[in-house]
Amino acid sequence: QVQLLESGGGLVQAGGSLRLSCAASNIRLSMYDTAWYRQVPGKERELVAWRNNPGATRYADAVKGRFTISRDNAKTTVYLQMNSLSPEDTAVYYCRMTARMGPGDYWGQGTQVSVSS
Repeated sequence: QVQLLESGGGLVQAGGSLRLSCAASNIRLSMYDTAWYRQVPGKERELVAWRNNPGATRYADAVKGRFTISRDNAKTTVYLQMNSLSPEDTAVYYCRMTARMGPGDYWGQGTQVSVSS
């Protein structure tokens, strides 16, 4: 059974940094695309950052230049380094792993990020 466990969320002041981690169990990470999403109450979940195994990345315009997605296949862990945080970044952040071939689409439970002004 695949499980994703996120950590690293919390409360930070504007301009600060946080690093989110998403550790997966029972998965061969090299076979998956990985992504981070975020959601605020009353709004749809939105893609923040995406990275495939060869290393291609995609970022939402709102986070370009501030956030970096990375992964360690050996540790089956995906990271999201978030710098220059602003109150607009406040949300619940979710990691997602999607199989490149065949079924397999997994979500973490979410971790709260709160940025105070």
